[in-house]
Amino acid sequence: MKTLEKISDFAGKWMALIALAVAIIAMIFSEPVHAAIPTSWVNTLLGIVMFGMGMTLKLDDFKIVFTKPKAVICGIFEQFIIMPALAWLLCMVFQLPTELAVGVILVGCCPGGTSSNVMTYLAKGDVALSVGMTACTTIMAPVVTPALVLLIAGESIDVSYMSMLISIVQVVLVPIILGFLINRFLSKVGEVCGKILPLVSVIAISLIIMAVVAANAAKLMTTGLLVVAVVILHNLCGYGIGYGAAKLLGLNPEQMRTISIEVGMQNSGLATSLATVHFAAMPMAAVPGTVFSVWHNISGAVYANILARTADAAKAKSTTSEAKAAE
Repeated sequence: MKTLEKISDFAGKWMALIALAVAIIAMIFSEPVHAAIPTSWVNTLLGIVMFGMGMTLKLDDFKIVFTKPKAVICGIFEQFIIMPALAWLLCMVFQLPTELAVGVILVGCCPGGTSSNVMTYLAKGDVALSVGMTACTTIMAPVVTPALVLLIAGESIDVSYMSMLISIVQVVLVPIILGFLINRFLSKVGEVCGKILPLVSVIAISLIIMAVVAANAAKLMTTGLLVVAVVILHNLCGYGIGYGAAKLLGLNPEQMRTISIEVGMQNSGLATSLATVHFAAMPMAAVPGTVFSVWHNISGAVYANILARTADAAKAKSTTSEAKAAE
């Protein structure tokens, strides 16, 4: 068991490089990878990731809504208003083809990413706030995400609100509730499983990335740079806007770092799943979510490191000032 724990810790720590590596493998060996990992697996794999997330949740995680309502409302507003609007704006600016635009909009309309909590911890942010925000936006997703997609893209493509809502309930809400119930009422099982959950999540996310990249390898070669550029801008602007809005509202530095990461990191696995199931006639719609899955793990790790160093520098400066004042 200890060996599994070590492997799990290693996988969680190096998720960014693992995501990049599997994407490259899927590009190079697209045909055998596509045969081995069909896109029909995406929903099941995402359900496994969501089940793992549910097993980490406790009732106390939702109390954050009442203890820090200002920070939570700020984060939810940016997640479901700013990020979708930013996705739409980028699609207009870059004049993206419909298939890619749908994928970018799906990413923008999804809740916070499952790895944002780890990045918040690394950034020395408010982990409780991060977990609470991720839980809140994920629970809201079955109703909010389809509504946003319908509002933004409904005039250009056929969007079925109810089928998308049911899909999100099946692959997100039900697995999360099951995981939560096991953690709540079978705490010993939850404790044991919790030690290997990072490994299970990394494997599932890696397989999702490989499935979609392999299925769209040829098209990625022609539109890859454009997709990457839009995804990077969407992610980085999310970090910047999240931090700026939190600062304007007078939140403390820990909360500013947390909201910045929470807003910038989307649940791109859900975006990929929705694109695969509901926009099967547009295979490239799944690509932005896949690219985002690779990129935001890399950018999140780098950004968290920068934020952590900034926090350390600010703390050192404050300590020095206090020492001088005491003299």
